[in-house]
Amino acid sequence: MAPWTRTATERYGVVKWNFVGKGKQQLSLEVGDAVQIQEVCDGWYRGHLVRNNAQWGVFPASFIHLKQVVIEKQGDEEVVMSAEMPLVKEVTTTLREWGSIWKQLFVANKLRRVKQVQRLMWELMEWRSQLLSGTLPSDEFKELKQKVTSKIDYGNKILELDQVVRDDNGNILDPERASVISLFRAHEEAAAKINERIKEEQSNIQTDHSGISARIQSSPTHSLYVFVRNFVCRIGEDSDLFMSLYDPVKQSIISENYLVRWGSKGFPKEIDMLNNLKVVFTDLGNKDLGREKIYLICQIVRVGRMDLKETNNKKSTQGLRRPFGVAVMDISDLIKGKVECDEEKQFFIPFFPVVAENDFLHSLLNKVTASRGDSGGQGLWVTLKALVGDIVQIRKEYPHLVDRSTVVARKLGFPEIIMPGDVRNDIYLTLQGGDFDKYNKTTQKNVEVIMWVCDEEGKVIQNSICLGAGDKVVSEYRSVIYYQIKQPRWMETIKVAVSLEEMHKIHLRFMFRHRSSQESKDKSEKNFAMAFVRLMKEDGTVLQDGLHDLIVFKGDSKRMEDVNCYLSLPSTRNQHGDAHAHKAAALSRSSSNLSGGGGLSVSSRDSFSISTLVCSTKLTQNVGLLGLLKWRTRPELLRENLEKLKIIDGEEVVKFLQDTLDALFNIMMEHSQTDDYDILVFDALIHIIGLIADRKFQHFNTVLEAYIKQHFSATLAYKKLMSVLKRYLDVSGRGEQCEPILRTLKALEYIFKFIVRSRMLYSQLYEGKEQAEFEESLRKLFESINSMMKTDYTTTLLLRVAALKYLPTVLHDVEKVFDAKLLSEHLRDFYSCIPPEKLQKQKVASMTEIVSSQLFQRQECRDVLLPMMLRELSRALASLADGPHDERRNSLELLNNILEVLSRDNVGETFQHIQDIVVSLLRIINRTFITMGREHALISRVVACMTAILSQMDDRHYARYIETFAASSDLVDFLMESFLLFKDLIGKHVYPSDWMAMIMVQNRVFLRAINTYADTMNQKFLNNNDFEVQLWNNYFHLAVAFITQESLQLQHFSPTKRNKILAKYGDMRELIGFAIRDIWYKLGSHKICFIPGMVGPILEMTLIPEEELRRATIPIFFDMITCEHAHSGNFHKFENEIILKLDHEVEGGGGDEQYMQLLETILLDCASEKLTLRPEVQHFVTLVKGLLVRLLDYRAVMNDESRNNRMSCTVNLLNFYKDINREGMYIRYLYKLRDLHLEGENYTEAAYTLLLHSRLLKWADEMCSPQFEYRGSQTQRQLKETLYDTIIDYFDKGKMWEEAITLCKELAEQYENEIFDYELLSKRLEKQAKFYENIMKILRPKPDYFAVGYYGQGYPPFLRNKVFIHRGKEYERREDFQNQLMSQFPSAVRLNTTTLPGDDIRNSPLQYIQCFTVKSVLEIPPRLRNKPVPDQIINFYKSNYVQRFHYSRPVRKGPVDPNNEFVSMWIERTTFTTVYKLPGILRWFEATDMKHTTLSPLENAIETMESTNEKILTMINQYQADWTLPINPLSMLLNGIVDPAVMGGFAKYEKAFFTDEYNQQHPEDRDKLMRLKDLIAWQIPLLGGGIYLHGKRVMDDLRPFHERMEECFKQLKKKVEKEYGVRELPEMDNRKSSRPRSVLRTFRQSVISISSLQGSECGTPTKLHADRDIPPDSPSSWNSTLPRSSGSVSEGVVTVGDAEVKLRKSKKKKKRSSMIFITEERERTQTLDCKRMSKKQEFRSDTNLADPNEGNVSLTNANSRSLPAITGLSLAVLGGAEEVDSVRARRDSKSMSVCVTSDRTADRRSKGVINLFFKSKSSKSDDVKPSDSAKGSANHF
Repeated sequence: MAPWTRTATERYGVVKWNFVGKGKQQLSLEVGDAVQIQEVCDGWYRGHLVRNNAQWGVFPASFIHLKQVVIEKQGDEEVVMSAEMPLVKEVTTTLREWGSIWKQLFVANKLRRVKQVQRLMWELMEWRSQLLSGTLPSDEFKELKQKVTSKIDYGNKILELDQVVRDDNGNILDPERASVISLFRAHEEAAAKINERIKEEQSNIQTDHSGISARIQSSPTHSLYVFVRNFVCRIGEDSDLFMSLYDPVKQSIISENYLVRWGSKGFPKEIDMLNNLKVVFTDLGNKDLGREKIYLICQIVRVGRMDLKETNNKKSTQGLRRPFGVAVMDISDLIKGKVECDEEKQFFIPFFPVVAENDFLHSLLNKVTASRGDSGGQGLWVTLKALVGDIVQIRKEYPHLVDRSTVVARKLGFPEIIMPGDVRNDIYLTLQGGDFDKYNKTTQKNVEVIMWVCDEEGKVIQNSICLGAGDKVVSEYRSVIYYQIKQPRWMETIKVAVSLEEMHKIHLRFMFRHRSSQESKDKSEKNFAMAFVRLMKEDGTVLQDGLHDLIVFKGDSKRMEDVNCYLSLPSTRNQHGDAHAHKAAALSRSSSNLSGGGGLSVSSRDSFSISTLVCSTKLTQNVGLLGLLKWRTRPELLRENLEKLKIIDGEEVVKFLQDTLDALFNIMMEHSQTDDYDILVFDALIHIIGLIADRKFQHFNTVLEAYIKQHFSATLAYKKLMSVLKRYLDVSGRGEQCEPILRTLKALEYIFKFIVRSRMLYSQLYEGKEQAEFEESLRKLFESINSMMKTDYTTTLLLRVAALKYLPTVLHDVEKVFDAKLLSEHLRDFYSCIPPEKLQKQKVASMTEIVSSQLFQRQECRDVLLPMMLRELSRALASLADGPHDERRNSLELLNNILEVLSRDNVGETFQHIQDIVVSLLRIINRTFITMGREHALISRVVACMTAILSQMDDRHYARYIETFAASSDLVDFLMESFLLFKDLIGKHVYPSDWMAMIMVQNRVFLRAINTYADTMNQKFLNNNDFEVQLWNNYFHLAVAFITQESLQLQHFSPTKRNKILAKYGDMRELIGFAIRDIWYKLGSHKICFIPGMVGPILEMTLIPEEELRRATIPIFFDMITCEHAHSGNFHKFENEIILKLDHEVEGGGGDEQYMQLLETILLDCASEKLTLRPEVQHFVTLVKGLLVRLLDYRAVMNDESRNNRMSCTVNLLNFYKDINREGMYIRYLYKLRDLHLEGENYTEAAYTLLLHSRLLKWADEMCSPQFEYRGSQTQRQLKETLYDTIIDYFDKGKMWEEAITLCKELAEQYENEIFDYELLSKRLEKQAKFYENIMKILRPKPDYFAVGYYGQGYPPFLRNKVFIHRGKEYERREDFQNQLMSQFPSAVRLNTTTLPGDDIRNSPLQYIQCFTVKSVLEIPPRLRNKPVPDQIINFYKSNYVQRFHYSRPVRKGPVDPNNEFVSMWIERTTFTTVYKLPGILRWFEATDMKHTTLSPLENAIETMESTNEKILTMINQYQADWTLPINPLSMLLNGIVDPAVMGGFAKYEKAFFTDEYNQQHPEDRDKLMRLKDLIAWQIPLLGGGIYLHGKRVMDDLRPFHERMEECFKQLKKKVEKEYGVRELPEMDNRKSSRPRSVLRTFRQSVISISSLQGSECGTPTKLHADRDIPPDSPSSWNSTLPRSSGSVSEGVVTVGDAEVKLRKSKKKKKRSSMIFITEERERTQTLDCKRMSKKQEFRSDTNLADPNEGNVSLTNANSRSLPAITGLSLAVLGGAEEVDSVRARRDSKSMSVCVTSDRTADRRSKGVINLFFKSKSSKSDDVKPSDSAKGSANHF
């Protein structure tokens, strides 16, 4: 193998495919990872990930995409960076970071956010490829950069990542180079932009590309670029395409037409124009973008024949302009920036033809914009792009789109800003329409309008008409011809462009001609009428904009062309009406001659109208303005015209701004020797400046600025302007009225611009002459201003406010011609003139403007101005916390601006200025923050201000400031103040959490300040005499708060963010941590003052997962131990505190296994040198380690979805705290466990948990210790009583009324015998009585129990290789429980066997789960043994207070008989014993003991028969109790027994066990065989009773089935009685109850309740009905056969098949609940499961039993339903009398249980319940002897 060689060029790359490394040598890679490469060998690289340079390895070269790099040297190290541009790097980093978050979102199933992030990432990737292509023009690159940065910022915000702050160019702002204030402002601006962006997203104002929209809104001028790619239309003739912008709401065209002449062959007529048909519609303003809709339209006019259908081209007139159609596209969203369009994307504009030849194009346009139709694929293909800026700007920014050859189509009208030099003299003329009579023609005329521009001699001005942009100018215009229309409406707009000099001579002449479709006729046609209009009026103003109704003249065609014939006539009807009102009557005739008309007559039957729009910067329609502009022609009207200027429309004035200003300054210059017009010109100038300040004309500021810089030339104007201004100020200073002064002050900026510019021009012209005079004039001007500021007249208040506002605006200009320091002194005097308490807000705002000026950047000026500003600020900031909001904001803004200026490099020396600020304001700002609330709107600005001051202080500043404190107490106060302030700011930042750059800069500044203050404390407050405990305590708490703050915990950050922070700021935690360590060891004997107070903070610091820091700080613990041990002889305080704090810290996320090992190692190492301490330290370490293990387990599952795991760990912890006698912590975790139980509605377990707390309390009036405090209770008795109330409530909700009763009794004892509160006693007894009632009446479903084994090393220690018994919830199936279990361990493998797994599974690194159902083993309480107990009571103990559980599994042993499998069917039984009884404080406990036993096939058969008999009896009970139950389950059960399949039923037992061979082989089983025979014999009377019930209930359609069943029963009965003897039900005497009859137990529940033994949910009937609802064949109607008896037993005999069955009806009286005899331990295995009765039976609600009344049965509660009284039926098979009279047979007719204790082994425990009721009758068979039978029966007792 070749050796590894160091790479020269292959240094950096990106992973293309995932690579899973094998072994330690290979480095695993994921797609997108960046790697740095060091060495190469045979297709492999060696290197490391950029995000983790600690992990090195090799990886295949083919998996890496190499990138170009830049290698920088930093000392001895090489820093390898990608050579991509910064923005591309940022996009790459962002995509990597978003990619990892995107995966996490996908795993968390947050699909909406996944799609959102995916879309953002796709867009960024697309834009990144565009950036990398390097082909974008500068304008597009700039635009794309803006989009990319906007998208990144938006994505970071929604993903809750850190906000990125940028400079004006979109580059990331470097906190190292930016000042604190500029960084703060950048954050504010970025946050505002992002929030605006999010609002846009949420409101769907704009789905994308917010940068475009923002840019468009910020620009006053906009353009639209259109590139015509193709025109697809079948015309067959040449055509003209007129494209323009159109407002469909106002139905008006808003731009010039762009004319494309298209040839008949489908190409432009000029083939050179192919692929070069580009136009820019420019001059659009924000008002245009504000239009509701904007359309791009194209009107198509064909040029050729009158009718396209004409075939004879030779005879047809050619060259006629005819309407053809329109094409329309809505471009509103595009031009407003809501939709981005690429210049490569093509849009299709559909074409719509005219329907008829006489359709007007503009009418068709309105129809099409209102409702679209089908274009049939015809139309224009265009490229569109919205551009920002005017034509000059877009040519510069979009040179690839707009060059000198691109056609410019201007707006109809002026743009919102008219720039100087933008000379326009355009008159737009629109042919509106006409009305032409046909006269002697039979049809209407085809009117064509021909227009020329003529001079006063009638000559046509050549090339003065423009049909559209992009077309050559022409001398003649011909309109579109509409075929045979009386009132044509053309709506065609053309532009007349003539020179200004010729404008007064010009008029427009219109000729009207009829055009014929045949060429021969057309040649003979002459003009039939004419009209004309002058462009200028006699007063020199231009034609007014708007509609003009022209007079139509008729006459000889030659006369109509003669200018002498018509020019003297009126041209418009208004003009004509005014001049010739006396001829109105004559005009009413069809035609009339006008005097002097040269033979022309007015045609009253014809009319013609046009509209005009003048766009001229040289022509005005206002007489007054014209008079001012041409003031020299009539100087006598000058004063009047100057006065009139104020009333002229502002729009007209600003349009001619340059000319007007020129006129004003010319007037001033030409009257320089007098002051006649000075005030008038000054006022006119003020008026114009005021106009431009108006919001409507604010865009003209740039025009005025440009005028002053480029066109203003009045060198002496400054003298006159200063003179008038001073005069105004002096008048105002005297308190006299001066009307223009307020407007003058508002215009101060531009007045001084004129003054300064004039002075500079004068100085250039005369080489600096009169500089001293100018400076003196300026000084006097400032004195006049100061004089006005000193006044206290009410008339000057507004003037003083205005002076404060507008004076700073003049500084920029004045300092060009005036000494800066002198100017600063004037300003200082200006502010000093104002009394301190007056106009504070205005003063601060004014000073803020001065700080922003160039003046303040000079050191000498700051020397003058800063002290004055600091005095003002100290007053303002002192009242900052409660002053008016605006004033406070302005004061902070002023200070921030000062600090921002002082942070720059180019502003000279700043040391003293910063020192002045520190001395004057630092403490004021500190106190301001302390007094301000957290919610204060300005709090973040105050903090930024304080941070900026501290950041600009160097060591000399700190040293000097410390020296300013005269007394040490003052210094202590300052340090305490600072520490508290820092700690508050560090604990909860005032900035949003995503302002990471701002937070880190603040931390860096605070760290330096803390360390500096600590050095001061070391010098001044460490000696015994000067030691300040509280000060040092505050320092330690501050330092720990700093080191543990969230923003410095790098382990919580993504690798990208962590690397950024480390690169810029380093790990500040290490710096402060080492400082804390050093200072701790310097404290010496004072250390004891900080124990145990500092234990918690130091612990918090040591838990930071930074090994170096831990190694440095953990020894402090041993130092504390040593210190306390030396002081007290032990370290109990330290130990208690560390245990308490460790619990809180680890739960909060601190600590890990490495910490535990490090703590153990370091403390034991330290203790090894101290022999006396070693045992105690070892014990302490063991204690802490044990606690840490449990705490880490607890934390690991704290946020786990598995509530069970959380509970387990909680119990482990509370047991640990109990063992080490930490009652406070023990109780804390008890309540955590309680809360977990309540979350899962485990009320029983919650009650048992609280019971543990109550057991710690006594019934005494002692006060509670602090750890017992709960809900404000004071004494232990009160607390215990409160707890008992809560616990009883929980037990009630969990239906554990037995436990609730026990607590009620204890409370009752206290109320009765201790505190004698009988009222509470009565309430408690009522509650207790209710619980007793609930036990007997309310259904309590029996929960199932599940054994769960967790096998494998993949589980945490508290689960690993352990078996737990879980208590299921009500009605919870094993499948549901198991699925829930598997969801908690999704990676676990389910074991489908129930045998214990082997070591291979136990030692496997995987997770295995085993789950199966187990049966609880009944443990009867001693108080119930040997007593008759109702089944409701005993049922409770079958599933509660249980600690042992059985699981039975059938196994095969020996040879298997294929005909009888039961011979070899053995049962393996596992008994699990839990560590505690269930239920308890958990729903599960660990099974600590497991025993295995085996049941033989015979024992299995006995259990099965017992089970079957119990099922029959149970079902009889149920059907007696509720006759509405469906008959099917009973049918299936009975039929399965009396008519079994082949070898079914008990025949299989007979064949297996009742053989001589079996008796010989198993002589020990004789008793068991007798027991089995006895059970078989007793099955017959039970079956008889069941069949009897079935016969009463069966429907007719099942009668044959029943008869078949009776037949089978007859045969079975005969066989069994022959083999095993006859059995009958015993006679049951009615036993009188010794206790009072219970009203609530008046209904007979059942004959016997076996169902509960078999695992059913309830042993009581579940459906009740009233007597009146019972059908005739229901059990209550059996009275005819079974009459009721109120006092004696009545007998009836019924026949079942051939057998007689005796039915005994018990005496009617109130019955106790059905009872059974129960052995101590009931072990059953169900091998034949009967299906549950029905869902109706299974999920039945609780049943209340009541005695039947004569009428309806009353309900005992709202939920119960009534049931007719059904007397208990006892079944008896006729037999011998001696058996009936036996003791056992004469038992009480009520079924009851006698609870007996027994020590018999498992195989002999389970004897049939039935034998407790029935006594065997001797069979005639020789096999069974009476003594044997009796012996078998006696065994049960």
